[in-house]
Amino acid sequence: MSALLEVSGLAVAFGGVRAVRGVSFSVDEGQTLAIVGESGSGKSLSSLAVLGLLPAQARVAAGSVRWDGQDLLALEADELRRLRGEELAMIFQDPLSALNPALTVGYQVGEMYRRRRGFGREQAKRQAIEAMTEVGIPDAARRADAYPHEFSGGMRQRVMIAIALALRPRLLIADEPTTALDVTVQAQILRLLRRLQRDGLAMIIISHDLGVVARTAQSVVVMYAGQAVESGTVADVYPAPAHPYTLGLMAASPSARDGGRQVRPIDGYPPDLSSLPGGCTFHPRCPFARERCRTEEPTLRQVAPGRASACHYAEEVLARGAAVDHAGA
Repeated sequence: MSALLEVSGLAVAFGGVRAVRGVSFSVDEGQTLAIVGESGSGKSLSSLAVLGLLPAQARVAAGSVRWDGQDLLALEADELRRLRGEELAMIFQDPLSALNPALTVGYQVGEMYRRRRGFGREQAKRQAIEAMTEVGIPDAARRADAYPHEFSGGMRQRVMIAIALALRPRLLIADEPTTALDVTVQAQILRLLRRLQRDGLAMIIISHDLGVVARTAQSVVVMYAGQAVESGTVADVYPAPAHPYTLGLMAASPSARDGGRQVRPIDGYPPDLSSLPGGCTFHPRCPFARERCRTEEPTLRQVAPGRASACHYAEEVLARGAAVDHAGA
């Protein structure tokens, strides 16, 4: 059986510059996929392409996006708009800028019911209060009349989740859902997302926080310079990465490391997408790089059952990661 969402060979371009280059992934019902990488790696652009929400200056240059067997890229704007909210929904990165400061949160949650279900204002407000209660907003009947600036960052994020889930979509894309939240609120949001997952909701979580990914996702795609450089299950990738970039992300992430291991940042910076280095795009920052890496671009290939890596020396990296994990166990 095919997955609920299947993205194959996706490329997104700004003029002549490809910011996403040949990315593929899939998500099934009740499953959570994480897309991770540094800022500018193409994580958010990939998800915006799925929903048809790319910036005006960007375009899908190649690839396919199939939702429950239907080609989303072939749909007219009105057809795709009907799917958004009904079957596909997204939580955007900054809830404060995503909410209208001049309207109450109850009115904004209720808008989904007024526009899509034809509810009157009072009926929509009742549904909005119910949706806000469901995502853990206390005293929702009273708070529905409050404005976004009267909510904390965590509560605004819950409002965004209530809006996204109002029409019971089958897939939720969460772009950095816990950014700028303190650890207590972050834990509450993650518990809410896990509960939604248990209820059968498919999710894509976009994050640079590997600790968040470890607590929410079953599978992971690691992106660098617009490409997927590693993929696999979280249970396989975290203990033993098969790409030097993933190994570097793990070493640089305090929330993904054991308490006794030193945090080490990755040397250098991501490349300019308009002037990519030859060969492997990661080679200027890679401790495993050799002459072949400077001249020959690696392809994403299977290196173990259910594991793929775009590294010429993936097996060596995999062995190194496994040895480090074993030594720290």
